[in-house]
Amino acid sequence: VARDPARANALFRAAADAGDGYAAFNLAVNHFQGVGGPRNFREFWRRLQAAAELGIPEACAVLGDQLAKKGEDGEALVQYVKAAESGHAPAMFAAARRYRDGIGCEADPVQAVRWFLAMLDRGNGDGIHEAIRMAPSMTADQIREAGRLSGRESEAESLLRHS
Repeated sequence: VARDPARANALFRAAADAGDGYAAFNLAVNHFQGVGGPRNFREFWRRLQAAAELGIPEACAVLGDQLAKKGEDGEALVQYVKAAESGHAPAMFAAARRYRDGIGCEADPVQAVRWFLAMLDRGNGDGIHEAIRMAPSMTADQIREAGRLSGRESEAESLLRHS
């Protein structure tokens, strides 16, 4: 079959209008990139929000990025956490950094370390170095709570031994 981006968009649109979140996300990306038609930021935004409302982790993460660019840090954090709860490792990292730095929320070292540790479940060790750096400034109870929330109690105990 020959490549037909305009037809693909029509199919994505029909599926998105029927409630398919992945189709809404694919259509949003195409509107952003100008695939199958001109770039259309208004349609990108509308379809991206629809996909995020339907719980598509990638859409939540991209929406978080877009909200952060607009300075809507609290709403960005909500979207990053939503994506993180679905196992999206880059969103876990973004949420952890925001909790660590108090961007869009009060600084919360427990939530920060929680998400840094949770990244390990996705095979991503990028957050462990951040957790190690944070541990000396946290209480043992805080570190254990972060471990409990992330399901990484043994790693939390390791942080205690090395802090």
